[in-house]
Amino acid sequence: MLPDVTGNRSDGRKGDLVATDARHVLHPWADLSALGRPESLIVCEADGVEVVDSSGRRYLDAIGGMWCVTVGYGRRELVDAMRAQAQKMPYFTPFGDISNAPATELAATLAALAPGDLNRVHFTTCGSTAVESAVRIAHLYFASRGMPEKRHVLSRVDAYHGSTFLAASLSGKEADRTRFQYESRWVHHLASPGYDPDTSSVSADQRLRELVEGMKRTITEIGPEKVACFIAEPILASGGVLVPPPGYHEATRELCRRYDILYISDEVVSGFGRLGHFFASEVRFGIVPDLLVTAKGLTSGYQPLGAVLISDRIADSLVAGADPAKPVFSNGFTYSGHPVACATALANIDVMERDDICGHVRDVGPYFIDRLRELRTSPIVYAVRGDHLMACVECQVPGEVGPTPRNQALAQRVDAYCEEAGLLVRPYENLCILSPPLVITRADIDRIVNILADALARAEQDLRAGRGC
Repeated sequence: MLPDVTGNRSDGRKGDLVATDARHVLHPWADLSALGRPESLIVCEADGVEVVDSSGRRYLDAIGGMWCVTVGYGRRELVDAMRAQAQKMPYFTPFGDISNAPATELAATLAALAPGDLNRVHFTTCGSTAVESAVRIAHLYFASRGMPEKRHVLSRVDAYHGSTFLAASLSGKEADRTRFQYESRWVHHLASPGYDPDTSSVSADQRLRELVEGMKRTITEIGPEKVACFIAEPILASGGVLVPPPGYHEATRELCRRYDILYISDEVVSGFGRLGHFFASEVRFGIVPDLLVTAKGLTSGYQPLGAVLISDRIADSLVAGADPAKPVFSNGFTYSGHPVACATALANIDVMERDDICGHVRDVGPYFIDRLRELRTSPIVYAVRGDHLMACVECQVPGEVGPTPRNQALAQRVDAYCEEAGLLVRPYENLCILSPPLVITRADIDRIVNILADALARAEQDLRAGRGC
């Protein structure tokens, strides 16, 4: 007999979901030492900015699923779009010269929203595959120009770009580097660009000079004729919501132009409203990239979908320099431009424009950061940083900076107290990362900050009493 895993509470048959999950599921970023222990939080329902677990407990989701649930849970418009497209045509191959109406319409919509001449769209399945595709396009671009030796890629320490082989190799979070294999021959990591005026011992101008000189030095050491592209999140999200000093993006973009290096802007997190605009690269940071990567908020997490936005200049060069013997663009996926996912993305964009979600973020985002910064009075808070609706609270045992074992244990205790009080934050090392749905209200923000303040106070008491930290 199969186990009852319905999670249906209405007829009294909850099913032992936690035990079943422990027996059969290997979660992303799971603690392997705990594999098989019945500890998972099983989320069964969601509405607005809240989720409900298998026991019926409600939580305010302050992580937006995983940076991606932007317009909130239970949006009828998105569900109806998914259903209508699935009934009309759930899937057909995207390969070669075959397309579908939602993918075609979405490509045109993205081109209209994107900065500069990013008018060509290559659909993928998620952020990782979009990043991987963007780098492959950069390699193909230079090969098409007769420069196949231009293949080295610049990324950054503390960056996160995904978990496929190449995307994981590009990622620079030390905690994520385990016993998997990574490309190191032509992937290089520049210094982490995060700058926090509250904790830094140098000025923003000095930090900017150091970062730019370091990038120039690395390019010179490798040889500009060998460097294909630089990939950068406008704000390093999973690495700890690290904000570069003012002028960093323009300066690195200019270096890329000078040395004929393609600039890839990874807006998987920062795009689709999280910083108050559909795309942040130009309007917030003053740059027009050569390629732009998007996913997550593209469908508000309702369907898996990613995309690479490509400049006309690059697309034209790929055509002009195509190999006469093999002119095929041999990159893509079974579910590239999936019609149901693309229909969902179109509905998501309609909702965002109709409800002025970006305007709402520009309104409540500063309030969110200001309220969170009140938590700096806690003796176990080292820093609070962020931008609009992406933020981070960094915990510390007083006098002990960084992701030390004690600091990590302290942050985990804060996370546990938040969960107990009905708030889900994302624990990573000694950080509490927040990225709530974009429809969050000021009352929701007050609730988040109040619960966090109480959790920090309780964790501090535990620390003073020598309990578990």
